[in-house]
Amino acid sequence: MQRLCRGRWKERVARLEAPPGAAAELKRWSANRKKEVVLRLLRGEPVDAVSRDVSVPIYRLEEWRDRALAGMDAGLKERENDPLEAKLGDATRRIGELVMEVELLRKERQARGPLANRRSSK
Repeated sequence: MQRLCRGRWKERVARLEAPPGAAAELKRWSANRKKEVVLRLLRGEPVDAVSRDVSVPIYRLEEWRDRALAGMDAGLKERENDPLEAKLGDATRRIGELVMEVELLRKERQARGPLANRRSSK
């Protein structure tokens, strides 16, 4: 039998006395673990059985499923070759080029000095 350090036995007793779903609420669920649970729900497993199996309340499983379905909808609505997106990308690139050109011209003008101090070349 493992020997418990001072103070650790209290944590262990608290875990044993806690309700079954409390342990799952203390843990952090990674995205992959949530995905696996949601896939089980989408395959048709009963929500109450999955809830008992993973010790997560039914309402939370339904939230995860709803978020996953919303994410799938958003991902499927995206258009890959959207002409408006292409035009926007071209315009953004052109704006970037023009901004750089203006900055270079300003630096060049400042390097020459103020315009009022110059002599006419005539």
